[in-house]
Amino acid sequence: MDRTLSVEDGLVLCRKTIKRKLLLPTNEFSGHEKERSHLSDLVRRTVEMGESNSALLIGPRGCGKTALLNSVINELKNEKSFHEKAFVVELNGLMHTDDRLALKDATRQMQLENAVGNKVFGSFAENLTFLLQCLKSGNKDRSKSIIFILDEFDLFCNHHNQTLLYNLFNVAQSAQAPICVVGLTCRLDVMELLEKRVKSRFSHRQIFIFPDTCQKEQSVFEVRMALLKNLLILSEDDVCVDDAVFSYCWNCHVEDLCTEEPVQNVMRTILNLDNSERTLRSFLLVVISRLSDTHPTLTAEDFLQVHKLWSRDAKVAMVEGLSVLELCLIIAMKHQTEIYEGEPLNFEMVYRRYCKFLSQNSTVQNVERPVVLKAFEHLEVRSHFATSE
Repeated sequence: MDRTLSVEDGLVLCRKTIKRKLLLPTNEFSGHEKERSHLSDLVRRTVEMGESNSALLIGPRGCGKTALLNSVINELKNEKSFHEKAFVVELNGLMHTDDRLALKDATRQMQLENAVGNKVFGSFAENLTFLLQCLKSGNKDRSKSIIFILDEFDLFCNHHNQTLLYNLFNVAQSAQAPICVVGLTCRLDVMELLEKRVKSRFSHRQIFIFPDTCQKEQSVFEVRMALLKNLLILSEDDVCVDDAVFSYCWNCHVEDLCTEEPVQNVMRTILNLDNSERTLRSFLLVVISRLSDTHPTLTAEDFLQVHKLWSRDAKVAMVEGLSVLELCLIIAMKHQTEIYEGEPLNFEMVYRRYCKFLSQNSTVQNVERPVVLKAFEHLEVRSHFATSE
């Protein structure tokens, strides 16, 4: 039975629901059917038949590599037998900056803490040997398949001797245990980063994911507007907002909003700059955050204001409102850093460079040292404030 919500309560629940939709990953994926079928076949053969595989998903950021892989994994997880046959280990090159951290987290995700107990690994080799022994135990019919997902794969190539990659690919090639290693990277030259011994054990399966440029501009924009509408409307599955009247009024407002020309122009501009869904979700998060008790509905002006803030150059914003003296000091700092690259700066160094700048440029008014010091301190405070923001 529907219950009646106040406008304030409905607005809070609405904002919470839409933010959750924007932040949580979606299981829906469209396009790249051939690539998705290829990847799904590789992972499924590992899970169901114990076949070891390795592959790389390569494409620019925001093209849908992670979304494609997640859709494949979630499809397999929906099958009841998946959790009995396999589990997933996710590693990220940004977080796991060396092989020891990666192996430790892989052991945790494999739920082997009880097997480890209070055991202390004296070296990386000992830790690696323990993990490989777990992979080798049993045969293909009795041991679980392991799906290793290596996000930011190119960063793993920077690890010392590429020990982790070598052993994972070696296990996959020699069929010591049923594993599937899937790497995701935006580096097209990632194969050149692999050492010779690592490259020889890799299957050389490379799945390239690029934005679909074959669609007509009109159809791409229509898809984007449909996605915008889908992200903003409240569906029946959104249990946080169960007031039918409030949901109906909100959805009607979203329908009208999507037809307004300023909103469509903003969406078209964003689409031309970056056609990734991730960018759209980040943009809408800022738009939704403008909702409040005093501003209960979204307007075209919200989209225009957020887009203005969104497209603002951070460096230009930092120098806005600076005096001529402060701009001269910034130029002096720039010259100093170019001459002494990587060296720290202090006021005396900047002041000497500023005085030299004055001697070469008669159009700049000379000011006393205390005034220059005050301008330098103002720049320092402003830089700290900009960093904190």
